[in-house]
Amino acid sequence: MKDFTHITLTGTVPLALAVQPSFPAKSLKEFIALAKAKPGSINYGSAGLGSSNHIVGEMLKTEAGIDMAHVPFQGGAPAMASLLANQIQLYVGTVPTLAAMVKANRLRTLAVSTSQRSAALPDVPTIAESGLPGFDASSWFCIVVPAGIPRQIVTRLNSEIVAILQRPESRERLTAAGVNVETTTPEGLRSYVQSEIQKMGKAVKASGAKVE
Repeated sequence: MKDFTHITLTGTVPLALAVQPSFPAKSLKEFIALAKAKPGSINYGSAGLGSSNHIVGEMLKTEAGIDMAHVPFQGGAPAMASLLANQIQLYVGTVPTLAAMVKANRLRTLAVSTSQRSAALPDVPTIAESGLPGFDASSWFCIVVPAGIPRQIVTRLNSEIVAILQRPESRERLTAAGVNVETTTPEGLRSYVQSEIQKMGKAVKASGAKVE
């Protein structure tokens, strides 16, 4: 918050809860009921300690009141391989990394983490729709510059970048990659980052997560 001047948010990427097609729970509500009936029996994987995947998994545990064991991997590919081998029962992954496997029916998604459905997986409900109202989490991208940049340059950068992101070809390409295009004013981005620090900070403290 002190080292950078905020320009604009560029986009958010939903995370999805992925299971094998044969997994007995067909919805998030059924998944939560199963987890509560058999505490500690479900292992969930992430792309690493302290990753957004890990933090969203911990938020799900807290909000749903369930007990799952976290299994960190060094990236999403080995985590998905472990899920396909039934070594873990759930993978919390970004929609772009999961979409192809879901469309090929090799994986099934129970819900996405953002407040709005993903354009890449429009038929998959949100976690909030599935019984945990208010749940909203994502990986996100923004543009910042060093602190102390003159205001007129900040204003110009914001207007130019926002205009580029609003072009149809830009939105189409990013949407195809699983990104929800979102832009803000510089002040809006600063407020967003501050709120994310507070929200994610609670999950980080609760889980004891540390970046490797």
